[in-house]
Amino acid sequence: MALITRSHTLLHSRSCYSSPFFNRPLSLPFPTRATRLRSFSCATSSNSTLSNSIVADLLDYLNESWTHFHATAEAKRQLVAAGFQLLKENEEWDLKPGGRYFFTRNMSCLIAFAIGQKYNVGDGFHVIAAHTDSPCLKLKPRSASTKSAYLMVNVQTYGGGLWHTWFDRDLSVAGRVIVRSGSGNAYLHKLVKVKRPLLRIPTLAIHLDRTVNQDGFKPNLETHLLPLLSMKHEETSLESKEKSTAMSSKSSHQPLLMQVLSDELNCDVDDIVSVELNVCDTQPSCLGGGNNEFIFSGRLDNLASSYCALRALIDSCESPGDLASEHAVRMVALFDNEEVGSGSIQGAGAPTMFQAIRRIVGDLANNHVGESSFERTIRQSFLVSADMAHGVHPNFMDKHEEHHRPELQKGLVIKHNANQRYATSGVTSFLFKEVGKIHNLPTQEFVVRNDMGCGSTIGPILASGVGIRTVDCGIAQLSMHSIREICGKEDIDIAYKHFKAFYQSFSSIDKMLTVDI
Repeated sequence: MALITRSHTLLHSRSCYSSPFFNRPLSLPFPTRATRLRSFSCATSSNSTLSNSIVADLLDYLNESWTHFHATAEAKRQLVAAGFQLLKENEEWDLKPGGRYFFTRNMSCLIAFAIGQKYNVGDGFHVIAAHTDSPCLKLKPRSASTKSAYLMVNVQTYGGGLWHTWFDRDLSVAGRVIVRSGSGNAYLHKLVKVKRPLLRIPTLAIHLDRTVNQDGFKPNLETHLLPLLSMKHEETSLESKEKSTAMSSKSSHQPLLMQVLSDELNCDVDDIVSVELNVCDTQPSCLGGGNNEFIFSGRLDNLASSYCALRALIDSCESPGDLASEHAVRMVALFDNEEVGSGSIQGAGAPTMFQAIRRIVGDLANNHVGESSFERTIRQSFLVSADMAHGVHPNFMDKHEEHHRPELQKGLVIKHNANQRYATSGVTSFLFKEVGKIHNLPTQEFVVRNDMGCGSTIGPILASGVGIRTVDCGIAQLSMHSIREICGKEDIDIAYKHFKAFYQSFSSIDKMLTVDI
């Protein structure tokens, strides 16, 4: 969820992985999926089984997806494995009823869709939209910095993070780079992830900041938030000094960092022509709590929603007969840059989804689209804007309106705001809750207090930009925008089931209510 300022079981040792999967003798093999499922204790209710929980798979997805680029790449991999066909926006499409397709933009935005076998021009799209980005630190274009005897990395803040939580963490870098090919005639787009602890932002000792516990920890984000990379080594020989000076003058980033990246990419430093890197926490996502009922992880906002939506789409049409009686097009839309307002070519503010719907309608109509075909499609479509929700904090219960206090493990939270910070209406809320009711899935309600500001989502952006009926909902969580967040394990499976039920049954539910007669 964007911050708007308008009127695996955890036994953590910071320098090493110590979840059940890493805290084992090196001679033992890595646990199989079955072993992981037993360790996770993934049952979500009295009638659920280990085999139908997606919690273990979510943890795998989170641990793969250190950045929005990696999240999109992993989603792409899973779609290809499930039989979806990759499209390119700059090429012609040849779509068929019953087909499953997807495309990416900037490798940080993804649109996937499955076309019902009984689709007719003018039928609606049933969409779940989420976002791939999370608050983080990003390297500046010129990140090399030296202070005292330390090699530092200059960073800029992205989104509304709880930046004090980034101190004293084992950090590293991940993102994408542009690499010159061996022939020198082309450039390659590659993702990189340095898994070992590489960076750290140390706090100031209390002996040098005696009043910090009384006055609060208030770091200056420009001067106090620079990660340490290494000690600066004194050059002893004239030759090594000249070599170091030459490297430093050519590089906008620390030569040592560039060498680490080149080792990961198996290329020469000089072949790396551009980098776009996030600072990331190296601690893996895992289960926690006395009964393993919590998920402890970074980037739950909003990769938890993204994965539940993606998995629901894949599983709702995995068998040949799943789309046999479907008239609608089932779609998932994962956007970038929600945390900073969505105003980018890969964000929800761009016409990506609008253009995709128009292209799909036109292609399926053999490009003979009637004057009202697209408009009729939009009128019959429905969007679920899925973004994490604020669960009630046991130590700060007064921050929630007393009759709207969502709890963990109690189902999806439907978000309301009279001032349209969320796009939910009485009609869209009813229809989405009806999906849950028919499938015995619980829902909760949230409104912000009148004396507090309200965040927002991509819901109002898409509702107003496309003109599509929209409901805003999310999984309840704690510690939103912290480097480590918390949500309930059961809520993941409830969200997945609710989203899957939405795809499978919304066509019939939508026919039960007519508003504009």
